[in-house]
Amino acid sequence: MYTFTVERLSFDTLTELPNSWQPQDYKALLVRTGYDNPDEIAPNELKDMALMSLTDLEPAEAAQLVLEHLFEDQLTAGQIENLAHQMLTEKLWEENPELDQHEGFFKATQLLYTAYNGKFPRAEAVQFQVKLTAPDAAALSIFDTAPEAPLLRLLAQGMPDNTLLKRLFHEQLDGNSFPEAPAILWQLTPSQQAETSVVFDVVSSAYWLDDFKYADTYEATTQPDTAAATDEE
Repeated sequence: MYTFTVERLSFDTLTELPNSWQPQDYKALLVRTGYDNPDEIAPNELKDMALMSLTDLEPAEAAQLVLEHLFEDQLTAGQIENLAHQMLTEKLWEENPELDQHEGFFKATQLLYTAYNGKFPRAEAVQFQVKLTAPDAAALSIFDTAPEAPLLRLLAQGMPDNTLLKRLFHEQLDGNSFPEAPAILWQLTPSQQAETSVVFDVVSSAYWLDDFKYADTYEATTQPDTAAATDEE
């Protein structure tokens, strides 16, 4: 068990994930909508052209095309068709049982929400910086491999007891196995590191971590997953 001082440095709400759609993604969508030469489009116009080409389709048809681009290797054609219709009314980045697909559903919904001026649900994510300070440098090594689980255990202790993360994952937070952690923390980047502290930039769904915006500086304990610890040895 390791003890840290946890300090929330910033907190923002996002409707778009940083760097989630790249020029090659827009080109791929344009090809799917029947556009012949997307390579000829200026880079700064790719997004607008892709959105425009999507809006030539019915919303559910456009949703199907976006999901095909994101999930072609993970979902069947039938699943994609069903989910495309569900996307119009359901927050699949929260409600779908497959946690590892939540980030993809968020990316799809944010794009379609923009294209269709709100015919799709409004997607909300959170982005924050958190500083972790340890009594000694050795403790920081628990973040070297699979940092998501030990970090989530620390973040949870700064949120209310009734927060969703604690209610659904209390056993994983208390234990040594939290395989869902990487699907909850969508983007995790160590941005500053000193001898006994590290700052993480975190992007996740508001569904899981919105309550962290109320966190003050606090002491918390954490432990790595046993699988990650074994891999390290």
